[in-house]
Amino acid sequence: MNFDAYARTGVDLVNARLDDLDDLRALFTEDHSWMSDEVVERDVAIFRRAQKRLRDVFEYGTSGRDAQAVTELNALLEAFPVQPRISGHDSSDWHMHVTSRGASVSAEYLAGAAWGLSVWLCEYGSARFGVCADERCGNVYLDTSSNCCRRFCSERCATRSHVAAHRARKRAAVGEQVTVAPQPTAGADSLSPVS
Repeated sequence: MNFDAYARTGVDLVNARLDDLDDLRALFTEDHSWMSDEVVERDVAIFRRAQKRLRDVFEYGTSGRDAQAVTELNALLEAFPVQPRISGHDSSDWHMHVTSRGASVSAEYLAGAAWGLSVWLCEYGSARFGVCADERCGNVYLDTSSNCCRRFCSERCATRSHVAAHRARKRAAVGEQVTVAPQPTAGADSLSPVS
């Protein structure tokens, strides 16, 4: 089983827009394309609730609240239990599924996401769960950096944030120069020639 891929489905879910069934269908990548055809309207509410709970896991991890992250993941594992089974169409296509045959799309997807994030937490720690430092973004990510120093969900957000900080520093420096500019001394007007 590719636990990283399952963990990334959790990231994808938290970062997804889920206003309606079409948004939910857009969540499913080519690895999960079959889900797009089988998902139903009632799955939207289930995915929204799970999305909020998974965001909590990332926020707990980012803020160093490991016990709360573990508690929430354990609750998700209980709500969406993993029941592994081998699936495929012929002997060259065998692969693992995380739920029993006939499970709903939400049960299959969310069991995989909770399982993947749980394995990730056990392997790397909850400090590797991140929330983008760009205040305009809010996306979550898994920190795969070698020294656990990632702060942004993407290069785009990192660049945007660094440019905004640079511009703010530049504006502040210009503002300081204006406020410290020399002021005319008192009595300067009295230097005009007297007739």
